Amino acid sequence: MSADPRRNVPRTDTLLADPRLAEAGERLGRGLVKDVVQQVQQRIRDGEVAPPDAVDAVLVRLPGTASSLRPVLNATGVLVHTNLGRAPLSPAAVEAVVAASGTTDVELDLSSGRRGPRGEGAIAALLAAVPAAEAALIVNNCAAALALVSTAFGQGRELVLARGELVEIGDGFRIPELLASTGARLREVGATNRVALADYRAALGTQTGAVLKVHPSNFVVRGFTRSVEVGELAAILAGTGVPLVADVGSGLLRPHPLLPDEPDLQTTLAAGADLVLASGDKLLGGPQAGLVLGRAELVQRLRRHPLYRALRVDKTTLAALEATLRGPLPPVQQMLAADVDELRVRARALADRLAAEGLDAVAVDAEARVGGGGAPEFPLPSAAVSLPPSFADPLRHGSPPVVGHVEGDRTLLNLRSLPPSQDDALAAAVLEVGRRWT
Repeated sequence: MSADPRRNVPRTDTLLADPRLAEAGERLGRGLVKDVVQQVQQRIRDGEVAPPDAVDAVLVRLPGTASSLRPVLNATGVLVHTNLGRAPLSPAAVEAVVAASGTTDVELDLSSGRRGPRGEGAIAALLAAVPAAEAALIVNNCAAALALVSTAFGQGRELVLARGELVEIGDGFRIPELLASTGARLREVGATNRVALADYRAALGTQTGAVLKVHPSNFVVRGFTRSVEVGELAAILAGTGVPLVADVGSGLLRPHPLLPDEPDLQTTLAAGADLVLASGDKLLGGPQAGLVLGRAELVQRLRRHPLYRALRVDKTTLAALEATLRGPLPPVQQMLAADVDELRVRARALADRLAAEGLDAVAVDAEARVGGGGAPEFPLPSAAVSLPPSFADPLRHGSPPVVGHVEGDRTLLNLRSLPPSQDDALAAAVLEVGRRWT
């Protein structure tokens, strides 16, 4: 009769006492390490791991941090990929987050010892970047900024908005439903494809709380269309006391030559908008945040509204945003500015490196996208490494995971969305898949 295999399984307390696992417990938490120990013990019972290899098997399965979030190599060609966390933070922003993670002077004036204004540095950096703004406010995302504006100016009143701008912003969330949830009444003007200045003028009345202009992200309406520009709206609202609020979406600070149709904060304010709203984690390249910039009296009204307290950001977001604005060019801006010839050189070097190891890899031209709803009709020239389609799935399950793009009968690893510093990690991940699966 064979011996019970359970007798060969190392005890949990014995494994946890191993110096290497004890150190991991200090870093990751004893409970997390214990869970992995129990998984490895089951693999020993199943005959997949030899008992003497238990500690090594646990170490291999332990995550790099106590968070379940894993770093991913973004080879999709989408610069601001919502499913991958949108904008990667710059090294300067990461350092600022680490510094702010401890005890900070986020609401303390060190010179006087009294309470100080929250987020003063980040707001000053925003105003320096967008000089057309008199004041600024930071909340936790652009939808929160819109909800705050709708509550403060539209609750029990009318918000005037073009029908063609009643958009869905992703994951099933729709702008009209968001606005209605705040207690505002929507006054839709124009038709789906055409709206005229006269439509807005006819909708204004004693119940008008604000006029909203929302940039339609992720889609374009073509053909028999017409819209009204911010400057035209500002002219008919002059002297009425009705604020003009423009949601420009992607957080572009100033015009960009590669994105001619993408609205930016500086130009929109200069054209006459009273407030502009934008995201911090798209083309701006910073952390998730909702930015509100514009006239000082309106920003102050939002700041004093009770809802603002529920929407404000934490110290690490403030630190990351300020560092993004004041520091060197963030990764998203570097990706946007990447030279296509240099991308081709990188693609050829990577493809040659992989082909030398026997893999079916070639360098090809490709297209990249801004993502995050920005510039949907403006593809960016790029270069990619082309691999067989069978590579896509194992690459996602690798360490680190690599997310590419399957196009036809090839897996494309697009390099515009991947910084050059990660080329070695990309090559190593592909070679590992090649060794295991081919």
